[in-house]
Amino acid sequence: MPLLPDGRRSSAFDPDPADDPSAARRAARAVSGGASTPRRGRDRRAQVIPAPPGRRRFGDDAPEVAVVGGGIAGLAAATGLAERGARVTVYEQGAGLGGRLAGWSTTLADGSPATMSRGFHAFFRQYYNLRGLLRRTDPGLGMLTALPDYPLQHSSGMLDSFARVPRTPPWSALGFVARSPAFGWQDLLRMNPAAALPLLDVRVPQVYARLDTISAADFLARIRFPPAAQHLAFEVFSRSFFADPRELSAAELVLMFHIYFLGSSEGLLFDVPDEPYPQALWEPLGRYLQSHGVQIRTGSQVTAVASSADRGPTVTADGQTQRFAALVLALDNGGLRALAAASPTLCDPAWRARVARLRTAPPFLVSRLWLDRPVAAHRPGFLGTSGFGPLDNVSVLERWEGEAARWTARTGGSVVELHAYACPDDDRRTTQQRLVDELRRVYPETGRAAIVDQQHEWRADCPLFPVGGFADRPTVRTPHPTVMVAGDAVRTDLPVALMERAATTGFLASNALLGRWGVRGQTLWTVPARGRSPLLRALAGLAAR
Repeated sequence: MPLLPDGRRSSAFDPDPADDPSAARRAARAVSGGASTPRRGRDRRAQVIPAPPGRRRFGDDAPEVAVVGGGIAGLAAATGLAERGARVTVYEQGAGLGGRLAGWSTTLADGSPATMSRGFHAFFRQYYNLRGLLRRTDPGLGMLTALPDYPLQHSSGMLDSFARVPRTPPWSALGFVARSPAFGWQDLLRMNPAAALPLLDVRVPQVYARLDTISAADFLARIRFPPAAQHLAFEVFSRSFFADPRELSAAELVLMFHIYFLGSSEGLLFDVPDEPYPQALWEPLGRYLQSHGVQIRTGSQVTAVASSADRGPTVTADGQTQRFAALVLALDNGGLRALAAASPTLCDPAWRARVARLRTAPPFLVSRLWLDRPVAAHRPGFLGTSGFGPLDNVSVLERWEGEAARWTARTGGSVVELHAYACPDDDRRTTQQRLVDELRRVYPETGRAAIVDQQHEWRADCPLFPVGGFADRPTVRTPHPTVMVAGDAVRTDLPVALMERAATTGFLASNALLGRWGVRGQTLWTVPARGRSPLLRALAGLAAR
């Protein structure tokens, strides 16, 4: 039975989208993803990237492939390979799958079992390939639940909402401007429309050639966006990269604007898992992979890899070395740097030097508080904040996560999660306390709540996309034909970012290997690869001359 591009089984009467682009587009409209039930995609202009052609599966010649890293990118690569019959081994140094979206068990001060993680992540409806990966275990995406709004609050009292903003560009951007209190008529008159024209026709990689040499902050200054609007909208995007806008490449920021506003009609509302990440996502996906013969080695530290011109790559883990036909490196920047430095024969010196220059974003903090009384009933499940010191957002977990809801139903309390990005790392205790203090400013009722337990996670392992850094970022293909790289820092010519870039490059890595062996790959989708409006594209073209 043919595979649809998202991994679901189609009926015997459906053409395989890998062979029929029109069928792929019909499938794309059906799979872009609702929360609890399948729905037709909102964006009929989603771009379909046909799968590389070839035979349907491996036969007795199935190769052994190693995937180093069990996060989103590694799981996507393993899925694409295993579904075509490759014999895959996944190495993951953590205790479970999920990478930066992993979770782990803990016991609270009141004796309750709980699952801790690195915090909230939004599963936007533009994340076609990530959602396709998750459909392997739940075709209806029943493990995701929709949040009704994406509110943004400034300390001045201004509050923005995306719930009633039109989804279809350019009305999405115009609707946000019209409804937002951050934009006044005088502010609009002071803006520099010529400087904003690059937003109207974003193409990859051309956007990097135009804007990678300036920072997101400088780009916004050229446009003369109202300061409050910068905080409430664009700074939220830049901090999605865990970076200060003064360090972030303007190209990445503009790409985000394209993905969410002027390139896609999926909008800015999103879904979240209805249980902690391990239970909702990774344990089911791990079982799915094992049913396809994948060996999953959690708690396994890969210390070196090697490649040569005439033999397959080797992987050394837990004191043992094994040779494979191919290798996918699906690691964060720090892990890839360390492994390349410990692997003197991996690819070539120039490639290893580029990897060595990859940078990591500043530290971020996730604080989770279990309170003895509830936050007010009208508080949203997620709130982006600006102007509240280091506090970047607040989540009320019982609004959408089953485990938190069961704890609050039993105790009468609330589970609140606080995020702070691009943090100074000099005084962690002070930063942790400041987050709690700012929570009490945002939600004053929490000032009367006692903290039953609190856990703080400090991490510094997200990629930084610095000004001028695009050329150094690795691509999926490396100088060695059987060594691939995947992850959210990997350079690709597709309009994807964050978790979707991780999933997409994972599938691209598996496609590259499958194509080498003459086996059909995975059809992929993205938001449109250029601006939607011919008139706006023409205006943007005039600005580029």
